[in-house]
Amino acid sequence: MAWAVKYVCGGCHRAIVAWDEGNPYYIDDAGDKHYAYHPDHKGLARCVGNDSPHLCLACGHEFMVDSRAPVAKCPKCGASEIADIYHLCGRHCPYCKAGVFAADPSFECIS
Repeated sequence: MAWAVKYVCGGCHRAIVAWDEGNPYYIDDAGDKHYAYHPDHKGLARCVGNDSPHLCLACGHEFMVDSRAPVAKCPKCGASEIADIYHLCGRHCPYCKAGVFAADPSFECIS
């Protein structure tokens, strides 16, 4: 079962939804990447990595980070202030530069 959380900036009210599972993947015999999500238990059992959405806290660029080839800097601006989108709570908003992200307690989403 996957769980989503919605983070909202206290300054500009920008909202970002993130899932706890990220994007788990497996590699087929031809070397191609395939994503597997709940309830595909057979596919999930084959997974060898995870592409997780990240946010650059300097420029606001959203990008994926492969667990098998992690990066420490934003591919757009080169800043090292990046965060996994699922863990934005308490982080400063890169869009308005004034607010902080907090989880929306009224948002519930389960898959």
